Amino acid sequence: MKISDSFYERCRTSAVRLLRLESLILVGLVIYLLLATVFSTATWPSALIGEIVFGIIGAVGLYFASTGFARQRSYGRAPAVLANLIAIGVSYFMISGKLLIVGIPLAMLGVVTLVSALFGYNEKTIENY
Repeated sequence: MKISDSFYERCRTSAVRLLRLESLILVGLVIYLLLATVFSTATWPSALIGEIVFGIIGAVGLYFASTGFARQRSYGRAPAVLANLIAIGVSYFMISGKLLIVGIPLAMLGVVTLVSALFGYNEKTIENY
């Protein structure tokens, strides 16, 4: 069975949009954590600082992965797949911890983005460096 080039193009376009959405979600989470530190007392400030730093790094990484897809380069695929496999694992623990309102949407977003990232490249369309 041969998959058409338009399928790869749709997957690549959706991977760009979904990765940028995930990046915006992480930026929103970082802003929330920053505001939470201003309006309340942090019990573990070093852990909170770590979450903020890793949130910023993750948001920047997902954005750069999306630019790899947008430019039809292969450097965006592996980080996108890894990040979404991690998100699926995190959602599993959220769902098992009865945090369904966050875990289920995270799992759905992770699976859809993972599939888009996996099929977002066609070896004929990737430009060589």
